[in-house]
This record gives sequence, C-alpha cells and structure tokens, in this order.
Amino acid sequence: MSLELNINAEIKTAMLGKKEADLRALRAIKAAILVAKTAEGATGELTAAEESKLLQKLAKQRKDSLEIFRTQHREDLASKEEEELAVIERFLPKQMSEAELRAAITDIIATTGAASAADMGKVMGVATKQLAGQADGKAISALVKELLK
Repeated sequence: MSLELNINAEIKTAMLGKKEADLRALRAIKAAILVAKTAEGATGELTAAEESKLLQKLAKQRKDSLEIFRTQHREDLASKEEEELAVIERFLPKQMSEAELRAAITDIIATTGAASAADMGKVMGVATKQLAGQADGKAISALVKELLK
C-alpha cells in the first residue's frame, strides 16, 4: 500500500478515535505528499525513496522545532512537536542502532580506502547513499569524523 493510501486510512481512524495529535501530524504528512506530487517537474506519483525522504524531512523539522522550543522553555509547543514526531516516526523505516551504524561506516571506510580526515568527503558520499533512510545525516557525519581521526 502506498504511503498516501496508508495516511488516508490513518486519518479516518484518527478522526473516528478523536485523536487530535495524530490528526495534526497525519494531515501535515498528507499536505507534504500533495505538495511533492504537484511540484514542478514531478511525475504525479512518489517512489518509496521519495516518500521516505519526505518523511525524514518532516521528522527533522519536528526535531529542530522541538529543540528550539525546549531551549525557550515552551513545553506546551514542545509537547505538540513531540506528539507529531511520534506519529511521523511510525511511518519511517527502522533506524539503525549506533552499533549497526558504526559497523556499516567501518565497512565503508575500509571499502573506500579512507585513511584520514581528508578522505571524509569520499566516505560521506558513499555513506549517505548507502545508509539513506536508515540513519540520520548528523549521526553519520559525527561517526565518520570520530572514526577518521
């Protein structure tokens, strides 16, 4: 089932269950899908990779907002972002654990033959393509820096 159909079914369920937080997040996802489908140059349908990228973008926006609201001591707004993030993460593929990520990046470093921090760009290029949807870009970058010291 495509993400859009899944989201529409979830919206109906959330409406029947009167789940406001779920409804907010699901409507945001649906709006983002519609914008992506009707964007200039779009084919009208999203691939699984595009759907995953879209969800990751929405999750990142929520995480960034959550961080800002927490630093400004706005727990009321932070809780809303947290609720929406939880709903969005239900549709994201399972994220790698730190141990799995470390093993994958170690393999990539060995494959690319990287030896120092100067080779970070080469490793990041391969890692971001290979681990897309499975790990956060910041986590990948931090781990690559650590391993290439």
